[in-house]
Amino acid sequence: MVRWLHFRMDCITSLFLTVVTAIAVMTSQHAGLTGLAIIYCMDLLESLDFTVRQCLEVENMMTSVERVISYTNLKPEPGYSLQKKPPRDWPAEGRIEVKDVSLVYYKGGPAVLRDLSLSFAPAEKIGIAGRTGAGKSSFVASLMRMPEPGGQIFIDDQDIQNLSLPNYRSRISVIPQDPVLFSCPLRLNLDPGTEFEDVQIWSALEAVQLKSLIQNQDGKLYCKISEGGTNFSVGEKQLLCLARALLQKNKVIILDETTANVDFATDRLIQETIRSRFHSCTVITIAHRVDTILDYDRVLVLEGGKVVEFDKPELLLKNEAGKFAELCRLQQVTI
Repeated sequence: MVRWLHFRMDCITSLFLTVVTAIAVMTSQHAGLTGLAIIYCMDLLESLDFTVRQCLEVENMMTSVERVISYTNLKPEPGYSLQKKPPRDWPAEGRIEVKDVSLVYYKGGPAVLRDLSLSFAPAEKIGIAGRTGAGKSSFVASLMRMPEPGGQIFIDDQDIQNLSLPNYRSRISVIPQDPVLFSCPLRLNLDPGTEFEDVQIWSALEAVQLKSLIQNQDGKLYCKISEGGTNFSVGEKQLLCLARALLQKNKVIILDETTANVDFATDRLIQETIRSRFHSCTVITIAHRVDTILDYDRVLVLEGGKVVEFDKPELLLKNEAGKFAELCRLQQVTI
């Protein structure tokens, strides 16, 4: 765009200068006046070119201003107006009850979840499977209240829709498929609220086998994270998010297809960390690879926003006509 503008301005400038020079030569009897006219013309064209380019730059920058204004005009989420805070040690067990939950992303839109009623025991490991569009990520969205779902969700007998949204979300750890790292020192990424000692952070890094990697970085815990965490691999970023969850020590852990973009070695490391470090937590894992949830306590299979199967994986596999067994065959998972 900018190069095309420069090319057009150069063509217009050359044409205008040629016309002015020709007219000056044909009408003026004094060479000095002709030269003066050409010099003034060149100065005028240079100022015009600078003005046009500055206008273009301002117009481009105004896009950012418009975006900021649009963000300031967004209405806050409904849960932000609630003042009720959960108890300090909530949730203590991680028991989850879902009653008649439905989810619609916008008014008048289709229901992506339909009348889900489920119950997860404390410290239970739940795998969620299903085809694309089955409602797996929407189920996580309903737990995080993005947007507010219909029905009721109880965690340790507390209706989450009655709790202050920021306080509620701070009590649940979510590790997304695309890990989020900010352009700041590593320590602030792991401990944004500066709540933990360096020893605790090193312990969390050691648990996910990243301690030696960080020790070799310039600045160690204070090494700079580039924008989007591009100076770390996808697997390393996932492990850093896992270390962040270890520090928070929340009783409910949600993994949204965390291992979809990592190699099998990192996948195995993440699963081993979940088994050893989150053994007392309720873990909900959206599975891209079905083999990662075969040793979970139960597997929830969704289709069209509804529950089609929910039981122990070994029992689901016995039903060869079932959806979970079909997913295993499609991914060539051998039992």
